[in-house]
Amino acid sequence: MIRLTLRLAAALCAAAFAPTLAAAAEPAAIALTLKNHQFTPAAFEVPAGEKVRIVLTNQDPATEEFDSHDLRVEQLVTPNGRTSFSIGPLKPGAYSFMGEFHPQTAQGRVSAVEPKR
Repeated sequence: MIRLTLRLAAALCAAAFAPTLAAAAEPAAIALTLKNHQFTPAAFEVPAGEKVRIVLTNQDPATEEFDSHDLRVEQLVTPNGRTSFSIGPLKPGAYSFMGEFHPQTAQGRVSAVEPKR
């Protein structure tokens, strides 16, 4: 009976803390917008060594592809659509990205920076 009670208590504790642990594991999110074939923000910083989720909203009436050789990402986003994907963890430095279908105007840069101590 004591073992059953201990198992039940352990299961309840695990269930109670599972949402907190899952939320803590979620990477930070960066909202990126594509409008008039330009990214906003065109440049942003992320913490080095951490995974980051990019949420890309396309406000243009044309499909675009987020493309970055530096980040090793190719991600299509439909007209007036939204997509999300992860980058990193990144070493400190600058990483460029572009819109594959409009590279003259859809340009951007992400900088991975060491956390301030």
